Amino acid sequence: MRKNKLVMPVVKWVGGKRQLLPALTPLLPERFTTYCEPFLGGGAMLFWRQPQRAIVNDVNDDLIQMYEVIRDHVEDLILELEKYKNESAYFYEVRDWDRDKEKYGALSSIEKAARIIYLNKTCYNGLFRVNNAGEFNTPFGNYKNPNIVNTPTLRAVSAYFQKAEITFSCRDYADVLAEIPRGTFVYLDPPYDPVSDTANFTGYSRGGFCRDDQIRLRECCDDLTQRGIKFMLSNSATNFIKEQYEAYHITIVKAKRAINSDAAGRGQVDEVVVRNYE
Repeated sequence: MRKNKLVMPVVKWVGGKRQLLPALTPLLPERFTTYCEPFLGGGAMLFWRQPQRAIVNDVNDDLIQMYEVIRDHVEDLILELEKYKNESAYFYEVRDWDRDKEKYGALSSIEKAARIIYLNKTCYNGLFRVNNAGEFNTPFGNYKNPNIVNTPTLRAVSAYFQKAEITFSCRDYADVLAEIPRGTFVYLDPPYDPVSDTANFTGYSRGGFCRDDQIRLRECCDDLTQRGIKFMLSNSATNFIKEQYEAYHITIVKAKRAINSDAAGRGQVDEVVVRNYE
C-alpha cells in the first residue's frame, strides 16, 4: 500500500518515537506479514510504516476508542472539535468531565474522542497523564494558537485505517502477544524504566509500570523468541534494562527527552533498541 505523508500521529504521547524514526527504520526487518504494536500510544511507528495488516493495542481505552472514532466517524469528529475553545476556564471544565462518572459515561464515543484530542493539544507539553482514579490531571498549556482541528491529518489517518486491515484492542499486552502468529513483527514501546527518580513517568494509565512489569515483559520477549517471532523493543538505557536483555542484540540510540521535572534532566539521553534478529 502506497504511503501517505499526511498520515502521522494525531496526539502527542510521552516517549513518542517520531524523532527516532530515522534511527529505528534501518533496524526493522525487511519482511513481515503482519505488524503488531501492543503499546500503541501515539502510534508514530505505525503511521510511518503504514502496514497493510496490523494488530494494535493499548491499555488506555479512551485512546483506542479515539482511533476507532477516527476510522469510523472522522467528519463528525472534526465538527465536534470545532466547538472547543483554547481558554483556561473552558479547558478545566472539559478536563473535569471525567470526575463525574455518570456524566462522562453518558458522552458519545465522538465526544470522548474529541475531548482527548482537545486536551492533548491544549494541555501543558501535550502530556497525557491520569491520576490513580484514572482522571486526566495535566494543567492548561497556555499556547497561543494550538492546532486543535488538524483536518488533513485526521482525514488521512481515517483513510489509512479504512484501507488497511487493522485490529484494535484494549487489553493486557501479554494476551495480545500470546495470540499472534508466525510471520508477525512486534514493535514494543512500553513505559520506560526510569533513569532517575524525577524521570519516572508511568501516568498514562492507572497502575503504572514497575520493574516487575519490565521483567514480565522480558519474559514475553523470551517467549516470542522461542516461537520464532521477531521483535524490536525500545527502552531507557539503564543497567537494569541492559541486564534484562543481555542475551539479545542491543543498539544504543540518542533521544531528546522533553519531559522531566528537573530542567537539567532534559536533553539528549541514551535509549536501547533490543532485537532478537540480526
